[in-house]
Amino acid sequence: MKVRSKTSALLLLIALQTLFSIHAMGQELKKPTLEDLTPGGETYRYAENLYGIQWWGDHCVKPTIDTLYLIDPKTGKENVVTTRKAVNEVFEKNQVGKLQHFQNATFPWKDKPLMLLYISGKYITYNFRENQITNVVDLEKGATNSDFCASTGKVAYTVGNNLFVNDRQITSEPEGIVCGQSVHRNEFGIRKGTFWSPKGERLAFYRMDESMVTQYPLVDITARIGEVNNIRYPMAGMTSHQVSVGIYTPASGQTVYLQTGDPTDRYFTNISWSPDAKSLYLIELNRDQNHARLCQYDAATGQLTAVLFEEKHAKYVEPSHPIVFLPWDATQFIYQSQRDGFNHLYLYNTQGDLLKQLTSGSWLVQEVLGFDPLKKEVIIASTERSPLQSNLYRINLKNSKRTPIGNSEGVHRAQLSSSGRYVIDNYSTPTTPRNIELIDTEKGRSQRLLTAKDPFAGFQMPTIETGTIKADDGVTDLYYRLIKPADFDPTKKYPAIVYVYGGPHAQMITEGWMNGARGWDIYMANKGYIMFTVDNRGSENRGLAFENSTFRRLGVEEGKDQLKGAEYLRSLSYVDGNRIGVHGWSFGGYMTTALLLRYPEVFKVGVSGGPVIDWAYYEVMYGERYMDTPQTNPEGYKETNLKNLAGNLKGRLLLIHDDHDDTCVPQHTLSFIKACVDARTYPDLFIYPGHKHNVMGRDRVHLHEKITHYFEDHL
Repeated sequence: MKVRSKTSALLLLIALQTLFSIHAMGQELKKPTLEDLTPGGETYRYAENLYGIQWWGDHCVKPTIDTLYLIDPKTGKENVVTTRKAVNEVFEKNQVGKLQHFQNATFPWKDKPLMLLYISGKYITYNFRENQITNVVDLEKGATNSDFCASTGKVAYTVGNNLFVNDRQITSEPEGIVCGQSVHRNEFGIRKGTFWSPKGERLAFYRMDESMVTQYPLVDITARIGEVNNIRYPMAGMTSHQVSVGIYTPASGQTVYLQTGDPTDRYFTNISWSPDAKSLYLIELNRDQNHARLCQYDAATGQLTAVLFEEKHAKYVEPSHPIVFLPWDATQFIYQSQRDGFNHLYLYNTQGDLLKQLTSGSWLVQEVLGFDPLKKEVIIASTERSPLQSNLYRINLKNSKRTPIGNSEGVHRAQLSSSGRYVIDNYSTPTTPRNIELIDTEKGRSQRLLTAKDPFAGFQMPTIETGTIKADDGVTDLYYRLIKPADFDPTKKYPAIVYVYGGPHAQMITEGWMNGARGWDIYMANKGYIMFTVDNRGSENRGLAFENSTFRRLGVEEGKDQLKGAEYLRSLSYVDGNRIGVHGWSFGGYMTTALLLRYPEVFKVGVSGGPVIDWAYYEVMYGERYMDTPQTNPEGYKETNLKNLAGNLKGRLLLIHDDHDDTCVPQHTLSFIKACVDARTYPDLFIYPGHKHNVMGRDRVHLHEKITHYFEDHL
């Protein structure tokens, strides 16, 4: 009996283990789908966030859909300020619309219990202590580009191509002349077209005359008979638009224009006001973009008062930051420059004298967050710890001493309170989706407001590695990211796909969440591909020499560096060196096409999205900065024109373009197809109707399905 009992127990244990194993196999972790990984997907997964979190003076505001909270930065204690229900009761009585959530509310008055809401074409100022409306500004129908002035309650905005302030129309221009909007195609850090003075006494605005710029036709196919949508698109070496700067005074209703002289082939950038609003400052740039001048104008007359200093460079100067005055001294300001090879801070006075260089070293300042006037400090984000990170520092303006804020890991994005003492620190690391903390910059204490959950917890995820390889120059370190399948087997041979961007002002590899990997990279790794990205010379956050090494030959040096990446892949025992593909969009589409044409023995399959093909078809400001003009650099334009290499195509290449692309116009792809027909080579083509320079919304899932199918079919 005892023997039988032991045997029965053993058999029962084996049976249970078998059942458990079968059950566990049935519960095997699933892999995230494109719907999970792609913005626009029905089940898109992303890191939690606190949307709309911001400062009201030194109080942290945490808005949710239904409730508005204030957080004490000293204690972390939350208090309810008001509710959506209470606000909507007031709104209903006043018939001003309905509040859907608090997450778009702003708090521009640091010393008043007021919030600003934009609802149904109205700017509503609301007292959240007393639960009452204090002001309503109705905008004209079709209003865009709105700019609210907290000091006066006035709103500047545009309707069509003209500028309004409240219900008054400020300009009356014909088609071809645009007022109050961003100019110079959003280069030089320009993101808007109106600039209120500190107390709202005056409004500076851009006026852009595009009437001399050739119109480029885009076709709307949604009409039964396709309709032409013309855009003004100045191509490299061609006639560009002319910009002037107006100053409107609401009290008098008068407008003066800066007396800059002939605006032809000149760029007026980085507008800023003096604290007393008597002067307007801007950085003027010549068309060659190698000579910048910091100019001061009299705001009342528009006359040029002074050229404070000039900056030149043999390749290009790229001013992207307005000057910032010290809150405690209206005669001194901070100017940002790459003159020593990295973007750093310089302290000047209003006579144009350099008082001191505030930061220096082989790293760069990424952002000036603001000031702590009490301590006479400026708060910045920089790459001092690593080019892959963005970290926060306080800088004492007397002795230039830098003090770190927050932890030393990852990529930090921060907001500074009005006093400069507290910071909302929103950061991620390779393994931390998002943390949000309130930091006391003086005492170093922090309060955790959010620890985001891993949006892919419970999913089977690939592994991500980073490292460095040498650039084609044999000296420069390049950072790479390599993603392996979750079930990686080192004895297997895997196909590899290089995801590339490669152009200026972009960085693919960081020490943020998942090292900056995109959802599609994760998806393809899980499907059995080695996914690889390298930030070549020419990309961001490595300094001027690293970035401008590609000058006048865009794509050539970058391609050599990408080839080094492919050589590294081929050196790995688990990579099938005969199956390397490449994919990228925009500049990355250009790089994808160029790599297949220049190195057909290495790159076998490519998917090129929205590519540049010929830099002569690209716009003036960006194109001429990095390439000069076709007239002055004919050899460079010839060498980088991929139509001239169309006969080299041996692998499989899919070109994808949006029919309303107003950044890389469809002419790029269509002209390349014609060159391939002439050369008897055979790329594939796919068009996304109704989209501009990228495919967004629900169609973005379709885009990545299309890309995936191409690699599955051919790689």
